[in-house]
Amino acid sequence: MKKLLIKTALGLFASAAILAPLRDAQAEPAVVVELFTSQGCYSCPPADEVLGKLAEHDDIVALAMHVDYWDYLGWRDTFAQRGFTQRQYSYRDTMGERVVYTPQMIIQGVSPVTGSRSMSVKDAILQARGQQRTSTLEITETGAALTGRIAPLATDQAQGGTLFVAKYTRNQIVDIARGENGGKTLTYHNVVDMLSPLTEWDGREAAEVELPRPGPGEGIAIWLQDGVTGPILGAAKFEQ
Repeated sequence: MKKLLIKTALGLFASAAILAPLRDAQAEPAVVVELFTSQGCYSCPPADEVLGKLAEHDDIVALAMHVDYWDYLGWRDTFAQRGFTQRQYSYRDTMGERVVYTPQMIIQGVSPVTGSRSMSVKDAILQARGQQRTSTLEITETGAALTGRIAPLATDQAQGGTLFVAKYTRNQIVDIARGENGGKTLTYHNVVDMLSPLTEWDGREAAEVELPRPGPGEGIAIWLQDGVTGPILGAAKFEQ
């Protein structure tokens, strides 16, 4: 991996007090926060903690996507998937950036911020909430079945996109034996283990999709995105 493509970002530890005001917006549409992180990155634990605080909010879809490009430092990330690394590269290209780094958060598909800088994260979330919506997403439970439903707010504002689904584990504890975080026991939140596009939606008529049901301690999220790594137009989550 060329050094031009990768850098490590330092940031400030986020406190619960800083993030607490976000709790006042429970009626707001959900905002998607994607954290690109790694068990082998020494500056990532503070951002992992920030994501854990965000995951407590009903109106935030917080997702940890572990990348694999730090595995050569002596510890292979047990959650990393090459697909998450490729997703971060795609965001880099879409946004015209030169590098990828950890810990990076992408807010609502449009705002890249250092994941450990809590005030920057909060500002990006508040900005995302001010964006105009064109559709609504929800997940409903009927017996053992889960259904995702997407509908336009108005026919004259129709905007389609790619409907994604992600399954995640809400809390996982890892003993890291080697690498930059060697000797530490770290807790990770909303760790994505499955991410896939479900279908293309034209934005005009309501549609429904069947969703896999999460087990205890797991969650399912869906979101509508303009392309693969464009603006996110709506989201919903369901947790056990």
